Amino acid sequence: MKKYIFFVLISTIVYSQDIQKNQKLDSLANIFSLEEVTVNALRAKDNTPVPFVNVTKKDLEKINLAQDIPTLLKNLPSVVTTSDSGSGIGYSSIMIRGSDQTRVNVTINGVPYNDSESMMSYWVNLPDFSSSIESIQVQRGVGTSTNGSAAFGGSINILTNAASDKPLFEINNTLGSFNTVKNSIGFSTGFINDKFEFSGRLSRIKSGGYIDRSGSKLRSYFLQGIYKDENTLLKILTFAGHEITDQAWFGIDSSALETNRKYNPAGEYYDKMGNTLYYNDQDDNYKQDHYQFHWNQSYENGWISNLGLHYTYGRGYWENYNVGYDDGVSVPEDYIDRRWLDNDFYGLLFSLNQKTDLYNAIIGGSFNIYDGQHYGEYMWSSMGKISSNFKEKFYDDIGDKREFNVYAKLDYYLSEKISVYGDLQFRNINYNASITPYSVVSGYVEQGYEKIDKNFNFFNPKIGVFYNQNEDNKYYLSYARAQREPTRADYANGSPDPEKLDDFELGWQGQFNNFSLNLNAFYMLYDNQLVLTGERDNNGYEIRTNIGESYRLGLEIESKLFINSNINIESNISLSENKNKNLFYSFDGELQSFGNTDLAYSPNFIANNIINFSPNDKILLSLRSNYVSEQFFAQTNRPISKLKSFFINDLNFVHEISIPNYAKEAKLKVLINNIFDVKYTSYGGYYTYDLPEGQGLKTYEGTYYYPQSGINLLVGIDIKF
Repeated sequence: MKKYIFFVLISTIVYSQDIQKNQKLDSLANIFSLEEVTVNALRAKDNTPVPFVNVTKKDLEKINLAQDIPTLLKNLPSVVTTSDSGSGIGYSSIMIRGSDQTRVNVTINGVPYNDSESMMSYWVNLPDFSSSIESIQVQRGVGTSTNGSAAFGGSINILTNAASDKPLFEINNTLGSFNTVKNSIGFSTGFINDKFEFSGRLSRIKSGGYIDRSGSKLRSYFLQGIYKDENTLLKILTFAGHEITDQAWFGIDSSALETNRKYNPAGEYYDKMGNTLYYNDQDDNYKQDHYQFHWNQSYENGWISNLGLHYTYGRGYWENYNVGYDDGVSVPEDYIDRRWLDNDFYGLLFSLNQKTDLYNAIIGGSFNIYDGQHYGEYMWSSMGKISSNFKEKFYDDIGDKREFNVYAKLDYYLSEKISVYGDLQFRNINYNASITPYSVVSGYVEQGYEKIDKNFNFFNPKIGVFYNQNEDNKYYLSYARAQREPTRADYANGSPDPEKLDDFELGWQGQFNNFSLNLNAFYMLYDNQLVLTGERDNNGYEIRTNIGESYRLGLEIESKLFINSNINIESNISLSENKNKNLFYSFDGELQSFGNTDLAYSPNFIANNIINFSPNDKILLSLRSNYVSEQFFAQTNRPISKLKSFFINDLNFVHEISIPNYAKEAKLKVLINNIFDVKYTSYGGYYTYDLPEGQGLKTYEGTYYYPQSGINLLVGIDIKF
């Protein structure tokens, strides 16, 4: 059975857009409608010469049963996802074209979501946010100019719920493995007097996680008010999340992977008798509140404008039990600390858009301010040295960032068949920070980076051409430049150089009677790329380092095949070569040349396959398959750092149920993940340390892994009244 599924996956070269770019979309029928102006300036259109996928609300609803957004997107091209808890709930991350999530740009209604200092996207702070999403566009490569940090692997552009014409009330409930429970209620008033609409959602998710003590307690809400007339759309919305998760970001070593793959070392300590105990409050506790205002206006001269204001308030901590180090001289001291983040992020964004028969022009930009505090408090000491008010700070740092971004985009139609695309962006960043040893890397900050005052100016041009030969054949070619500033952790680790990327994309889109096919070739040439070393600091941030020249060369194949009215097959295949050029790395006390090595965390082959069977318009049964080839954790490609390939299959069942006189719509949803109970690991890390040996140093290596769950089940019932 497994061999048959793998054969279908490899032999069916498919285009998995979930929706066809040339089909009328449920919520994107007119990209210049006022509903879409909020994200129109950032999104690619049908004739934009970049590869992208649109995911609609309907696509998400099929598989939305409490798992995080990265897990819901795992079958998209060139995507690899992982989850600390192993269940897809809690801390989850997404990589696109081998670039980690600090280098994947994420916006929500055009507002940057990546943290300004770490550039991470913490999906755990948005529990059940997929229930409030109208559509997602995922671009690969540099893509179009966007707000926030540059996209080095891809970008994820999220549009929240559109207005509902009619009133509704819905209840969504999920039960599943690992004591997973999701409860959500939502409502919309529909348009009142054809002018006003109010909608909202309240959710909670609880899960024990697959890994020991990796549970999550998640709560969120979403509220939105809309005013709309013929020429004006006003949106005021607020959404928030509160996550309390057990820490599971340390991973396990290879020995535990073989003998106890659920083992979690977080919070482990020992009593006086030497018995192993676990600290009950080894938690991550964080709240994030978002406020947005959007004003979309159309004018008689054909221009359409968008003005947006936003504010995000984040605050929280993670609490640690630290076992004292026995140096053989003094009595080891255990202690408990809290490491706090308290930050404000606010700003404005704007765009002006005009479309004629000759061109489509957009001018836009944003100005954002981030004010962050990093501090740690001692809570308890085994020696009784901690003050009773629990406010003894052992570090107190700041991180302030100002960013200005402006861009101009133009699609110019030379003829009915040919259009040229130009996109010019300028970014200015000013970053001030103080970094003390305990705030980033335990006991150490690279000399000279305790105080940061940096200013960057980046000019990022993009050009391309789109050729529409006929309804069945379309071609595009594009070039894009991207540049990015280092993160806070990059400075502390002594890798402070900005990275640059030149991205070349060449594509063909083919449409046949019952088959559509997309081919996209890419060549991404990096200078000073900030790559993962495989290590993490004591705050859980992944450590990166600048390397010299590197590149990614690949081919992405996507398609959709309609076998008959009941069966269709969607699939995508990503083939790539990802290389460091003449890598130098310190090993055994010397700077050594390792030659041309594979870039770490960059599998050469990724394939996804979705077989959809609908015997009628009430039932959908889907087999969703995902294959990721082997990859290295270390840029040096040391054998110890190689992660095995994995092939996972999920079964998705959706049944629309009729409940006369009770509900407008009811759906039973079942998701069986990893139906063949494969024991696999989707992510891990690599580290080294040097010890004296003879007249020099010897480098010792280690690895750690993040096991993912075997077969598990989620069952949900969605009811709309």
